[in-house]
Amino acid sequence: MKSKRLMCITAMTLFAALVIPVRLTAQEQPASQQDKKEHRYKLVDLGTFGGPVGYLNWPGAQVLRNRGAIAGAADTSTPDPNYPNTSLWLPPDPFIMHAFQWYNGVLTDLGALPGANSSFANWISANGLIAGLSETGVIDPLLGVPEANAVLWKKGEMINLGTLEGGVESFATAVNSLGQVTGNAVNTIPDPFSPFGYQNRAFRWDEEKGMQDLGTLGGPDAAPGPMNEGGQIAGFSYTNSSPNPVTGLPTLDPFLWENGKMLDLGTLGGTSGFPTDLNNRGQVVGQSNLAGDVIFHPFLWTKSRGMQDLGTFGGDTGTTNWINDAGEVVGKADLPGPAPQTHGAFLWKKGVMTDLGRLYSDACSNAVSINSKSQVVGCSSDCTNCLHPFLWEGGGPMIDLNAFVPPGSDVQLTFAVSINDRGEIACFGKPPGAPPRDGDSQAPVFLLVPCDDEHSDEEGCEGENPIGVTQSGPDRATQRPSTSTPANPALSDRPNGMLDRLRGRRFPGLRTLGPGTGPAN
Repeated sequence: MKSKRLMCITAMTLFAALVIPVRLTAQEQPASQQDKKEHRYKLVDLGTFGGPVGYLNWPGAQVLRNRGAIAGAADTSTPDPNYPNTSLWLPPDPFIMHAFQWYNGVLTDLGALPGANSSFANWISANGLIAGLSETGVIDPLLGVPEANAVLWKKGEMINLGTLEGGVESFATAVNSLGQVTGNAVNTIPDPFSPFGYQNRAFRWDEEKGMQDLGTLGGPDAAPGPMNEGGQIAGFSYTNSSPNPVTGLPTLDPFLWENGKMLDLGTLGGTSGFPTDLNNRGQVVGQSNLAGDVIFHPFLWTKSRGMQDLGTFGGDTGTTNWINDAGEVVGKADLPGPAPQTHGAFLWKKGVMTDLGRLYSDACSNAVSINSKSQVVGCSSDCTNCLHPFLWEGGGPMIDLNAFVPPGSDVQLTFAVSINDRGEIACFGKPPGAPPRDGDSQAPVFLLVPCDDEHSDEEGCEGENPIGVTQSGPDRATQRPSTSTPANPALSDRPNGMLDRLRGRRFPGLRTLGPGTGPAN
């Protein structure tokens, strides 16, 4: 199985905003013309800083603000003098890349620490604070790679957050509107279970106390993921230092950190679990091995009910990607059948898991993001490569977002990775003539901006309203009770698989704290 790295790829030349008067024709024809909903979008290419590609962090990372700003990284035209010896936390790239903020048609270079250094933005808060990392221009004496430090961009200033005492490596995964930051830091204590050979620890930073080690659940390592507006942090940690015979690693449990304490969220019976997202109500979603450590299921954890198995569509495995503040969860879950099983995008709401369907003849789909209006985006795929980005809302069916690409354009969208409460959608594309690729592939990234009342005065949305895509007809999606009974243990949860893939996207470089799964798409 192919390991994932932290970020997935974005953007090329700045593209004029377009409104696409195209009608959706590829889905099954509606049985009724009642309750039509019209969709019109303009399509924007975010651009780069002169290099070929750019990047966004996903899944579960807040890279798209409700006000329309996006944070990520883009190539410059300057060759990276250290390539192919790259930072632990960055994707391999022959060019220097810089963190960016895109807002209202302007791509802003956020810079890097002094020197020919790369930087990356991982998260943007509701009020525009941006967290990430920058190389320092020094080679790490312990690991022999360009070292990087966690940074915070605030009011146009880059703040180096430093490292934990004695260490030289760190990076920030998330920041909230209070200016509280969480991330990873590597210390100098040898550790056979760390991918770096030294302990990896989760930290919390604020202006008053600086960087603090959050500790662990009893083992040597811990890593954080998302942080909410209240300062709660979800992550995962070894609970001991004794490898178990199935995974070959110590027990790995998800945690919720709040008020100075790390709470072990437990598992669904297995010895490995981790979170993928956290909402502002303190609800955590993720995935966990079941007893025996051969299959894994998606979970929802709440203070009132503890860890709840969300089940699958009758297949072996499933995972979550996002939870909104209403407690609605999206992800993917396996369908029944012999290995390798196919999987479908799901929306879990009030105990019911809804299969959102697939586009065309695609065998698989994955739901990646959901906003407060229950609009869901993701991709329909061949189970390995994302082929068609989708929007699902109001009972469906899925809309292929390529319907908003102008006729004759060489733009081909492949994957919708984030949607905000204004309905703006960040999408990956693929280069003209390139074959379909997975999340490691180099491709442009685009923003789809709805031409609605909130955006009606924006360039590309003015004037008469041409017909866009019309969604109508009965609900094609199906609802079925979720099941927690495994069907086939053939898709086992072994090292270098699922956890590596997911953590490789969320936590760059940290790809071996636990076992793994199958295709991300």
